[in-house]
Amino acid sequence: MAVHGTQWESIEAAAGAVSEDALGELRYLQLVIRETLRLHPPLPLLLPRECTIGRDERYWPGGSPEEFRPERFDDGEATAAVDFRGADFELLPFGGGRRMCPGMAFGLANVELPLSSLLFHFDWEVPGMADPTKLDMTEAFGITSRRKENLHLRPLLRVSVPGV
Repeated sequence: MAVHGTQWESIEAAAGAVSEDALGELRYLQLVIRETLRLHPPLPLLLPRECTIGRDERYWPGGSPEEFRPERFDDGEATAAVDFRGADFELLPFGGGRRMCPGMAFGLANVELPLSSLLFHFDWEVPGMADPTKLDMTEAFGITSRRKENLHLRPLLRVSVPGV
């Protein structure tokens, strides 16, 4: 599988090992996380109306709001300054104001470092699928966001994991 922007960024910034200090340099990883939270808010049933704003064309110009395009948060884009920390109401995956999720920082920390480590140490392939961009990303109905069908990936060791 080709090395994607997020994985390449993790490889370059880590320079031998992934650490919390390097997370600030992983700009594309931050864009991917923002775009993922825009399209798939963690708790869609708690804020159903607010969660649909992430797919509204009025707030997400420059292409289909249904399309996964992390670059929409990059510098120079109309939506570059939009942040999910409660100040911008176009993106509210953790709520906003006094009722904002108190575990937001903890949740993000539990995504950024493990994800960058997985991207650094492994290449990934979808067994039996020539084009991984054709994955069915249909979501199951429930209190949290999850895929309707399980995703099976095959990790291919790229850099050995120390201590394992």
